[in-house]
Amino acid sequence: AIPGGLITPIIRRAETKGLAQIATEAKDLAARAREKKLKPEEFQGGTFSVSNLGMFGIKTFASIINEPQGCILSVGAGGKRAVVKGDEIVIANVMSVTLTCDHRVVDGAVGARFLAAFKEMLEEPLRMIV
Repeated sequence: AIPGGLITPIIRRAETKGLAQIATEAKDLAARAREKKLKPEEFQGGTFSVSNLGMFGIKTFASIINEPQGCILSVGAGGKRAVVKGDEIVIANVMSVTLTCDHRVVDGAVGARFLAAFKEMLEEPLRMIV
């Protein structure tokens, strides 16, 4: 979010990049977005968005897809919550995410498989370091 509206900078070919490179590009794009120095190709034509209201303490929400994109992942706030593990209630760090898919582009079953893979990566974060 920037004064005057929302802008969604695009990280191109993210699937070929490691987490550190994505983080560096995201910081650079966000800084230039705030300065209104992005080129049109840096915020137009994406395929997948990530919306993070978790930084505002929002635990769960659903986002609306920005066309022409096919999906948007809504990331809620993480924190300690009571969960059932086996037959016991324990405290765990939990985060809620919601995936909205345009079914003309991405089938819901594909979206479900994406969320399952995403969950595995978050539970084993060393797998994301490249």
